[in-house]
Amino acid sequence: MKFLKSHLRFNKQERSGIFFLLFLLIGVQIGYFVFRDYLYVGSKSMLPDTETQQKIDLLRENVLQKDTVQIYPFNPNFITDYKGYTLGLSVEEIDRLHAFRADNKFVNTTAEFQQVTKVSDSLLSMISPYFKFPEWVSTKAKPKGASIYKSSSNEVRAGIAISDLNAATEAELKSINGIGDKLAARIIKFRDRLGGFLLDDQLSDVYGLKPEVVERTLKRFRVLKIPEIEKMDINTATAEELAQLVYIQKKVAYDIVAYRERNGGIASFDELLEIDGFPADRINRIALYLFKKN
Repeated sequence: MKFLKSHLRFNKQERSGIFFLLFLLIGVQIGYFVFRDYLYVGSKSMLPDTETQQKIDLLRENVLQKDTVQIYPFNPNFITDYKGYTLGLSVEEIDRLHAFRADNKFVNTTAEFQQVTKVSDSLLSMISPYFKFPEWVSTKAKPKGASIYKSSSNEVRAGIAISDLNAATEAELKSINGIGDKLAARIIKFRDRLGGFLLDDQLSDVYGLKPEVVERTLKRFRVLKIPEIEKMDINTATAEELAQLVYIQKKVAYDIVAYRERNGGIASFDELLEIDGFPADRINRIALYLFKKN
């Protein structure tokens, strides 16, 4: 007992300190119970409500849809290297088609297309729904001449006059259902930044232009006269020059130059896919405006 008393004996200052500490602990506990509801409300307000979260999800979905490559009906006899690449055909498959066409021959059915190109069944099932053969194929009536095949952009369209997309005015574009003043001006501005459309499909890259509106527009307007584009050397162009391309953001342009300096140059366009933030789904578009010296 004497041992315990010696350890429990405090002077006046020590007792005051102990009482102050106990008072402080009790005050903290009381403050927590009084203000915890306010703290909970504050933390809860930091979380998005259901309506806001739905809007966020919708915007995310729209962005994903915007980045999706759109495929429109086309005549498989006129698949270019670029078009074949976007469809998923290999170089060998495209070359087989071009060799077949070099003899002035045409594929008239999906089965013939596969026989010539030797594409896989899985790829054929994905792209064949977009095949659009001339009307004479389905009616078995032979055309009078081969001039009908001069260009997929000049295919005969009954009762519809095709105009050059690169020469279309705002007034002409507004004649398309779904294109108003803002979209017409946006198309012209996008075309000017490109230096002119090189491909019909580039129309789908215009922000805010819905796929069905693009489809309606391409029934009236096509790229009939391809503009002359001065391509840039991917290994010598500055970041500022690369950033002038519609498809390349300024930060990505600087990253391309930095990657080029680190690796002593860019040997192939596929290397661009290794750059963080590079728009991989637009690499075929970008390759139209760049070249690489051997």
